[in-house]
Amino acid sequence: MDSHRVLIYDTTLRDGAQAEEISFSLDDKLRITEALDEFGVHYVEGGWPGSNPRDAAFFKEAAKLKLRHAKIAAFGATHHPKNKPADDPNVRLLLHAKTPVVTVVGKTWDMQATRVLGVSHERNLELIHGTIAYLARRVDEVIFDAEHFFDGYKANPDYALAAARAALEAGAHLICLCETNGGALPHEVEDITRAAVAAFPKARFGIHCHNDSDNAVANALAGVRAGARQAQGTISGVGERCGNANLCSIIPNLQLKMGYRCVPERSLVKLTWLSGLIYELANVSPRAHQPYVGKSAFAHKGGIHVAAVRKTAKSYEHVTPETVGNQRRVLVSDLAGRGNILAKAEEFGMDLTGKDDQTRAILDQLKSLEAEGYVFEGADASFELLMRKATGQWKKKFQVARARVVSNFSDMAGANFAEAVVKLVMPDGATTHAVAEGNGPVNALDKAIRQALVQHYPEVATVELHDFKVRLLDERSKTAAVTRVLIESGDGETRWSTVGVSANVIEASWQALIDSLEYKLQKSPRRKKP
Repeated sequence: MDSHRVLIYDTTLRDGAQAEEISFSLDDKLRITEALDEFGVHYVEGGWPGSNPRDAAFFKEAAKLKLRHAKIAAFGATHHPKNKPADDPNVRLLLHAKTPVVTVVGKTWDMQATRVLGVSHERNLELIHGTIAYLARRVDEVIFDAEHFFDGYKANPDYALAAARAALEAGAHLICLCETNGGALPHEVEDITRAAVAAFPKARFGIHCHNDSDNAVANALAGVRAGARQAQGTISGVGERCGNANLCSIIPNLQLKMGYRCVPERSLVKLTWLSGLIYELANVSPRAHQPYVGKSAFAHKGGIHVAAVRKTAKSYEHVTPETVGNQRRVLVSDLAGRGNILAKAEEFGMDLTGKDDQTRAILDQLKSLEAEGYVFEGADASFELLMRKATGQWKKKFQVARARVVSNFSDMAGANFAEAVVKLVMPDGATTHAVAEGNGPVNALDKAIRQALVQHYPEVATVELHDFKVRLLDERSKTAAVTRVLIESGDGETRWSTVGVSANVIEASWQALIDSLEYKLQKSPRRKKP
């Protein structure tokens, strides 16, 4: 096997799906399989045949996929101690899956054999050998997942190696050393992996780690350093308890920093997209601070950092964001310096070169507003409006003459509703009124102002509210606390976020709504009237 090639074994669909709050439909699993194949992983572990109808259906449908890189693997355990391999229902289901690869997990820790599985040490070795031998004669490739190998080796190295030997002698194509409890440290994983490789110099080894001590990625890299040439893990590290080794970190670390070949070079630029796809299909919010692929992975906030990055990116970036499909972001806050403002100006297509007075005025206004409770690092649209107003690059599209909202806790049918009345003045002096009902004051105000605007600006009809977040800034004040509202809006093509702050939650919401619509109108090209 090429010493500089590491095969990637993805277990997102099986081990990853065991994470709390993670669940994939059949269609999700098929789509993820195609995405992993396109990305260039070598193995996709589809699940445990027979454990549930969805996994059984997956193997049937996955056989119809036109995969170019990945082999589908079915996962199962050694046969039941009371059965022979040929008579064991779970072993038969592994064969029924008709996958080119079968992965069998077995006990390699002597304590696990006697106290968990309830068999003697000798009988456990027979289970490993018998299951592997039976399957190796019937499928293209059998991988032995040596469960608890590192804890087992520390407790009884001779027995852990005997379990690996039983699998190899039965015909296992690869021994994957599993750091199942997630508690080992990198130096331990490296030493023990090296000992296993030395004991079986002709064997192929993989590494499978969990993240209970926050060392899964480091342990996987240590295993590869010691001779493992298959790395198992999940996209974004999703998995049971604290998760599995994160392939979104393992792959670029191996490929960009350690000189190993894992996936095609062109695939790395899809890494951020792949991580986002898994989160989207799982209906789970992405981890913003995840290395390489997180939204904050290349986000710079401190003024000193931003000034340095604008001169040379590598001063605070260990790799180029675009290498993994991510992008650099400059945040603005009360920690910002001139460099932050200049960087945002470039992002917004504004030229502040040589305009030190305007730059300083924007920075002073930013720090003043942040002191009042505004936060702009999650509300770029509001900050762009602030900058354009400060530099005279903003044209008022409408003015609010009056806005009023009445909220009733229930109507005659017992449902909550609110009614809003809005009066606007257009640039030509014309006025427009609108009245709308909603399921709350903010919803009613949103409907009313868009109804008032749409006859003059039809493009606002496409605007929708996607997210609405409220935070009390002084919880000790209870109901009198200052409130910050963040609103995410979209028009089907792009999304943007705005912020409002007030002691009145409706007023704060109104500020964010106005910013959202003003931003949309500033960005929309105006059609000339015929």
